[in-house]
Amino acid sequence: MTTKVRRSSGNVFSDLGFSYEEAENLKIRTDLMIRLSKLIDARGLTQAQAATVFGVTQPRVSDLVRGKIDRFSIDTLVAMLGHAGVRVRVVVGRTSKVAYG
Repeated sequence: MTTKVRRSSGNVFSDLGFSYEEAENLKIRTDLMIRLSKLIDARGLTQAQAATVFGVTQPRVSDLVRGKIDRFSIDTLVAMLGHAGVRVRVVVGRTSKVAYG
């Protein structure tokens, strides 16, 4: 049996067949969630402590560390990082794919 391998586009969500817009949104949310999880580990925080730092409840932190991406918007994740004293920068660039609507 031969396995077909193809090079990743750089966005796993795009590779999985999500539309360009949804794949970009999911990638941004994933990157922010990873940053928050790494911050929890780096500071040695419990979920309860992280909740206080992020300005959310402990169950929200549990959703975060369990990777429940569907429960978080970009705005919420940016706000959580802001509460933790992390500055978020947005870089907007051109893509090779042009969307016409």
